[in-house]
Amino acid sequence: MDFHTINQMRGTFSGKWDSMGQFGVGPDGIAMHVADSDYPSAPCVIDAVRAEAERGIFNYGFDRKGYVDAFCWWMQTRHNWPVDPEWVLTTQGLGMAIALCIDVWSEPGDDIAFFTPVYHEFRLKTHRAHRNHVELPMTLVDGRYELDWDAAEAAITPRTKVLLFCSPQNPSGRVWTVTELRQVAEFAARHHLILVSDEVHADLVFAGSTHVPMDIAAPEHRDRIVTLFAASKTFNLAGLRVGQIVIPDGQLRAQMADRLTALNYDATTLGAVASKAAYSPDGNEWVAAQLAYLEENRRIFDEGVNAIPGVRSMPLQATYLPWVDFSGTGMNEEEIARRVNGEAQITPAPGNWFGTGSELWNRFVLATPRANVEEAVQRLQRAFADLQ
Repeated sequence: MDFHTINQMRGTFSGKWDSMGQFGVGPDGIAMHVADSDYPSAPCVIDAVRAEAERGIFNYGFDRKGYVDAFCWWMQTRHNWPVDPEWVLTTQGLGMAIALCIDVWSEPGDDIAFFTPVYHEFRLKTHRAHRNHVELPMTLVDGRYELDWDAAEAAITPRTKVLLFCSPQNPSGRVWTVTELRQVAEFAARHHLILVSDEVHADLVFAGSTHVPMDIAAPEHRDRIVTLFAASKTFNLAGLRVGQIVIPDGQLRAQMADRLTALNYDATTLGAVASKAAYSPDGNEWVAAQLAYLEENRRIFDEGVNAIPGVRSMPLQATYLPWVDFSGTGMNEEEIARRVNGEAQITPAPGNWFGTGSELWNRFVLATPRANVEEAVQRLQRAFADLQ
């Protein structure tokens, strides 16, 4: 498994490496703001896409049953979730799936709620759809986020129609317990909300934690649970634009299926080929190797960053996205950015992307060759050397 080789990403129209200029970072910078990986996908995926390309015929249609069966096998094998193939709908990427859920189950002017800090596209997609976002702020307890139910209850209004939920959580890497998941589902039921559970990072869970799908945790609330999944984060397939929407409830599924049909949305052929190959025993083996690699990247990053006085990386249970608190330095948002972007020439995702109160945090990316992680740590230590 080759995770070490540094690939030349600059000048390839990469959404990560060719967008560093927005942070004032030059060509020698290290891009760590977009949540995708910098090493090749699994060999089984590359081989499948290569074979399809060499066939040279890119006609309509693909092995839909094989692709859906592979996805269901993956859910059963990795997450002990028996998904009925009839529950599975396909979109052109998980980001599109989020947007479609907002579109199908709310109207312009409605409220869309989510616990914060959270993946910034929840807010952006809400605004693009002319809805209002409602932040449900979590609280920090002993170095990790907890759901604040008093704050959540106070924030919900009769206009709130959808609850977007991130499991595992992005940016904190938190893996929710079954009790917490049930509380979320019960909250959604109490307020008559459609619960959209974004579980795209479910495969990237470290030893000691276990991801439980929302549908498994709260099956009695299937009439409102919609689960989003994709191979994009796990296998670095975001550009192939395929995502899965799992909807056990027949009425909700029909509503989404009607919208997909009306908009003529479906999987791309190469995306379906790649996803089918990923959701396989060979893909499973590759993910295990990737997690071992990420585990060591996490150790190196945490040890190096936590050695800087006033800086603390929240322990990751899942994802490859460390969430780093700079508040202990006593510096404001602008000074932190000056040092991280300007001096260290690194582009993490700035905390203000993720919600109110996160301005002194940054989210980094560890799904990159280890040399990049080691170099980033050294640069950060030099940028804050006066605190030593």
